[in-house]
Amino acid sequence: MDNLGGLGNEMENAAEEKVVDMNDVKKRRAFHYWEVAGRTYRMKLKASTIGKLENKYRKNIMNLIDEMPPLSVMLTIIQAAMEPWEHGIEYTDVQKIYDKWTEEGGNQMDLFKNVIIPVMAVSGFFTEKQAATILENLEEL
Repeated sequence: MDNLGGLGNEMENAAEEKVVDMNDVKKRRAFHYWEVAGRTYRMKLKASTIGKLENKYRKNIMNLIDEMPPLSVMLTIIQAAMEPWEHGIEYTDVQKIYDKWTEEGGNQMDLFKNVIIPVMAVSGFFTEKQAATILENLEEL
C-alpha cells in the first residue's frame, strides 16, 4: 500500500504540474470589440464567413489586406465579422455604424489599423505579435 501511496502522490504531482502548464498557455482573445456611439460590437471571423468573403472576392482574405483595401471591402469584412454575434446585421447597418464612427473622429486609416487588423488577429490569421509588426509598418507610411 505504501508503494501505491507513493505512486499516487507522484501522479497527483504530475497532474498538478500539467494543470499549471495549461494555465500558463496564452490564449488568443475571443473577440475584437469596436465601440461606436456608446455601443460595443463583438467581431470575429468564423470559417463560414471567411468562406463567404473568399467566394465573393475570389481571393484569399489575406490578399485583400496586403494594402489598405477600399472602404467597401473593409465594411464587408466588418459585416462578416459581426454577423454571427449581431444577428441580422446588414451591410447598410455597417455603413451607418461607420458614419457614426467618423462623426466621432474615426477615419479610414484608423478603421484599417484599429478594426480590420485586430479582427484578423483574433480570427487566427496571424498572431498578436505579427499584428503589432503590421501596425508598426503602417505607422511608417
